[in-house]
Amino acid sequence: MSSHTAIRPELVLDGAGSALLDAVGDAPHAPITVAVTAPGGHGKSALLHELAEIYRRTGQPVVEGWPAQGPTPDPDAVLLVDDAHLLDPDRLAELRRWLTAGPVRVALAHRPWPRPAALVELTELLCRDRPTLLLPPYTEHRTATRLTDLYGQVPDAALVSFVHAQTGGVPRFVERLAAELRPAPAPVKGDGGGAGHRLPRSAVATFGNDITDLTTDVRRLLLAVATGLSLPVDLLGALLDQDPDGVDETLAAARATGLLGPDDRLPPIVERAVTTLSPASQRIAVWQRLADLQRARGGPVLPLVRALLTPGVGGECDPATIEAAAEEALTEQPLVAADLFAAAAAAGRPTTGRQAYAAALAGDLDSALRLADRLVGADDPSDRRDGATVAATALAHRGQLGRGAELYRWSDAPSSAAFAAIGAIGTGESEAGSPGPVSPAPGGPPTLLTGAALLTARGVRETLTGPPTAALSTLVQAAALLEPAGRTVLLPDSPAALAALVALHCGELEIGERVLDRAIAAGLGGPLMSRRHRLLQAWILMVRGRTAMATEALRQISGPLEPRDLLFASALEMGIARRDSDLPAVQRAWGQAREALVRHPVDLYSFLPLGEITTAAARLGELNRLDPYLREAYTLLDRLGSPPLWATPLRWNGLHAAIIAELPGTADEHVAALTANAGHSRYAAVMAAAAESWVEVLRGTVDPARVEGAARGLHDAGLGWDGARLAGQAAIRTADRRAMTALLDCARMLQGRPTGAKGSASAGGSTAGVADAVTAPIESRLSDREQEVADLVLAGLTYKQIGDRLFISAKTVEHHVARMRQRLNCANRSELLNRLRMLAADRAGDGSATPPWPKRPIP
Repeated sequence: MSSHTAIRPELVLDGAGSALLDAVGDAPHAPITVAVTAPGGHGKSALLHELAEIYRRTGQPVVEGWPAQGPTPDPDAVLLVDDAHLLDPDRLAELRRWLTAGPVRVALAHRPWPRPAALVELTELLCRDRPTLLLPPYTEHRTATRLTDLYGQVPDAALVSFVHAQTGGVPRFVERLAAELRPAPAPVKGDGGGAGHRLPRSAVATFGNDITDLTTDVRRLLLAVATGLSLPVDLLGALLDQDPDGVDETLAAARATGLLGPDDRLPPIVERAVTTLSPASQRIAVWQRLADLQRARGGPVLPLVRALLTPGVGGECDPATIEAAAEEALTEQPLVAADLFAAAAAAGRPTTGRQAYAAALAGDLDSALRLADRLVGADDPSDRRDGATVAATALAHRGQLGRGAELYRWSDAPSSAAFAAIGAIGTGESEAGSPGPVSPAPGGPPTLLTGAALLTARGVRETLTGPPTAALSTLVQAAALLEPAGRTVLLPDSPAALAALVALHCGELEIGERVLDRAIAAGLGGPLMSRRHRLLQAWILMVRGRTAMATEALRQISGPLEPRDLLFASALEMGIARRDSDLPAVQRAWGQAREALVRHPVDLYSFLPLGEITTAAARLGELNRLDPYLREAYTLLDRLGSPPLWATPLRWNGLHAAIIAELPGTADEHVAALTANAGHSRYAAVMAAAAESWVEVLRGTVDPARVEGAARGLHDAGLGWDGARLAGQAAIRTADRRAMTALLDCARMLQGRPTGAKGSASAGGSTAGVADAVTAPIESRLSDREQEVADLVLAGLTYKQIGDRLFISAKTVEHHVARMRQRLNCANRSELLNRLRMLAADRAGDGSATPPWPKRPIP
């Protein structure tokens, strides 16, 4: 075993360093020369100290450092020289002469800068026997080893990662930070451990002497690097008043301190130390100068301005530079941009309009409207135009399409005519559907926004008279045109959202999904439009019957919702609950849905949530509360000429509301309206066929082939859940056993479940229960026997009475009830009873437990 095994705890070496110690330990009398180089803090002194310990343990004389005066060391002694880069040329020359006098044992350590010629010659001489030993930073594994030595226990992985990331693996920095951190107790086996860690102020304070000892130029350089900006040589030269050679020297000096990494970046702990421990006057001066230089060359200034405006820094910043930083932040951080525009306005820059714009883009509509209202009454025409544009956009998101259209017309902005037309159509204005093309404001620049707005207005107009495919194509083109500039455009509604609405109204769900995916990836419309795009994504999932995915998508939409988004979110909650046969959830969502309806006037683009809420309200027996909104919706459609694309889904929801509410006459009216629109598109034809078939089924007439064709048509149009319900309801109303089995298999197939399920049509089974099992969510399925027990439990019978009625024991009844609780995920009997009542109401509402409707009257 080598004699150097007792290495000092703070010395964690790589392969080359360990090999040197091994060589010395195995042959301490042998001549050896080695140069050790590394930036400050990398362990040079610790290595020399360990060499001294090894030599002394074997009785070798050791001289540490070259004497400043007096006789030179004995050639038989071991010479260890630290910080050789600080020796003057004369002493380096003496050391070189001593080195060449004969075989010696010497180790010389130095930083990579400064490199006087005499030191270069000396290190070249030392490298004849072995190459220069370079001490790199710790790897993460070596950092973990050092922390284990310090703490006497294996640290958790999170602490190791934190220390290594903060220090860049520089040994001296690892020592300092580790000394100020308390290791968490060793995690219990199976426990992930790894709690988060924060950088202690006391650890940062340990860098005080390092910062104080820096030259002015190096400190200025490090302050510039701390901003995180890209710093080309010419920019650094202008900042430091140096030529390229001088910049290279300053960079080399900064790297040699160990504070600046080899990649010219600062480890996080060093960045904090440089920015907080440098003299405030110098810090502010450097950042202000750098901001001016960056703005002059068109470079980014946001990090600098944010640092200068941080409370407590006390720096001043040129208002024009603040404005430039605000424009820079607008793309990714509009809320930050709004604050910066406000700071620029306070400093005298005319940026209130941009502040209102940024606030609206960020979704802060209260602030945007407050600022815009002041601008609308300003003397400057551009301020009035900006204020009207922001106010119109904000009002559109709050459901005030008519007022927004008026403001757009008044603003006379380049895209105002197009956005006004979209709002006018949405409110059913008679002139909105006029065939004349929409034109931009005269003299306006032909920007991407202007072009996209015109295309969007044309696409919305085409929904009133043309085929759905033409309108959808135009809107998708408008969305694609706007994507390159999408993050910073302020929109009352995005072409992607309108394209998705049209896709939902005509059954082109895949196109709707794709255009929304692209809009979200491009950040179209900024944060203001993000929630709307995600709500429509969730809506498509719900329509497809993917309620779990829709629920998760809805859950991920955070923050307060504006009235339009709140309306869609409320309707989504009710629609998901209705499709999951979760009547309590429908009841819980009803209050918010009513509030959303009150806050949001009826417009063309809110027909989907209105229709969904109508169907859910019928389930709750609250359909009459929606009469004013439905009358307004149908009046709006009449004003626009009853465009089939917009009328068809609303009529479809109205049909289902009438079915649930047991209103055959109203259902016939909706069927007639759907049939009249059947020729408009394939989707309208599918809806009409399904509506006729559904009403026929409720009247006791089941044509299996026609029902299956209608159900499959709904599935192909993206309405798989509706198709399965139609097939299931027809199955429970036919007396033909073979037709019932085929329809049940069809229903299962449309929901993606295996066909021919065991017991689906047993002679003694309840076909109503089977149909409900097919069309209800998995967790709501009960066996035929469990359904019988459930009905008797709801009737108030005891377990013994139920057993007597069904010729089974009370213990078996108890077993069935326990199984029902497990299947329905109920924690107690009260929850079970509520769930069973909901399922019973759901079956009754679907007509499965009611007699056939009367025959349609002969006209």
